[in-house]
Amino acid sequence: MSPQIVGSPAAPSAAAAPDGDSAPAPAPASDRAPVDLPAAAGGEALTATATATATTSAHAKAKAKATVTVTASAAAAATAALPGLPQALSTRARTLAGAVRRRCTDLARIESPSGDVPRLDALAEELSAGFSATGATARREPGPAGDHLVLEWEGQDETLPHLLIVGHHDTVWPVGTLADWPVTEQDGLLSGPGVVDMKGGLAILEGAFALLADLGQRPHRAVRLVVVSDEEVGSPDGRRLVERQLRGAAAVLGLEPPHPDGRLKTARRGSTRVRLTVTGREAHAGNDAQDGVSAVDELVDQLVVVRGLAGQPGTELNAGRISGGSRANVVAGRAEAELGLRFSTVEAQRRTLDNLARLTALRPGARVRTEVLSSRPAWPERTGNPLLRHVRSLAAVLGQQLDGGPAGGAGDTNLPGSRGLPTLDGFGAVGAGAHARHEHIRLDQLAPRIALLAALLAVPLPRLRDRTEG
Repeated sequence: MSPQIVGSPAAPSAAAAPDGDSAPAPAPASDRAPVDLPAAAGGEALTATATATATTSAHAKAKAKATVTVTASAAAAATAALPGLPQALSTRARTLAGAVRRRCTDLARIESPSGDVPRLDALAEELSAGFSATGATARREPGPAGDHLVLEWEGQDETLPHLLIVGHHDTVWPVGTLADWPVTEQDGLLSGPGVVDMKGGLAILEGAFALLADLGQRPHRAVRLVVVSDEEVGSPDGRRLVERQLRGAAAVLGLEPPHPDGRLKTARRGSTRVRLTVTGREAHAGNDAQDGVSAVDELVDQLVVVRGLAGQPGTELNAGRISGGSRANVVAGRAEAELGLRFSTVEAQRRTLDNLARLTALRPGARVRTEVLSSRPAWPERTGNPLLRHVRSLAAVLGQQLDGGPAGGAGDTNLPGSRGLPTLDGFGAVGAGAHARHEHIRLDQLAPRIALLAALLAVPLPRLRDRTEG
């Protein structure tokens, strides 16, 4: 392994503005023009964005002026902890991008498929060492499918609610994938199993903490990171750790990859994994076929029924795995299928699962059983979304254009999002091809993501909900 991304020891910084004082960013506009804001205390001129307008009406001018004022306030908050913070973050992030690229490569070379306890535990140890080097206190949480990690960083103001970040270190790729698909860098892309989902995101976060340490900064508030070992199979055990850390959290960020164009994820469909098991009766397929009950035939017929049930509005079905039988000359005594279901609403999820629970055998002598292996509730789009506005304002100050939109997949951010906690996902590496052989990350987007995450850690949050202190 190459060395972890290590920053200088953190040192106390100048007092930051109290949480809730920073103004949210304006809603995005389809056309934006650069506007120079007053220089920060360190002398660096900041650039934000103002809504451009084709009309010269008084209303349009007033709107543009208000937008500049709001973004300027956000820029002022972004430099409260350190004079010239945006310039410092962007410059240092570019310097660290090479180390983060190497770190991602090394993490991807540690194969860690879901369920492979020794390999997952080895990667957990490596991640623990890397994050500890940036100032985290790390602990391993044993799980049936491998150890999870819970890491904590002290904040400048320990009285504030913590910021929760969620991630995972398991992948969908079986051991041996690297033999015919090694991690490769070409044409500005880093390709390999697990680079985008989500070893790139873990490396970027490590880089963001190292960046702050280099600047002598601590996060504005305490930060907790939960890295689970079973996310790719629905977090059946890891969910308890995420849930435990939700209490008192000011906001939740996810390290899953963003949309391919870099947009963050502001909502997710619900998902449920279901095992459909059929038991039949074995018999000689040539001499005594009439005495047998084919579990395979029953399963095939049940899947036709299930496809009809899943054809309801707001529901999608993927029959991901089917197995059954023993030999061609034996009537199959057992068969099963693992189904992946996705739901746009909680109601669609409840309705479909209720229907699946009532499945009955279609032929005498067969038995059918449904079992929910894991389930995540739908996370609906949040109107207004002050957390997204805040992130957009920080991105603008850093010279980035950023927006968000709902995602089709599910993840560990479904849980806080479904409960109304301020939640955003997609802070991982920009790329594409998760779960596919063209999985890759864009190397030119590493530095912007490192700087953005570091800014989110260092800058006070605005008031995100009525009950939240900051």
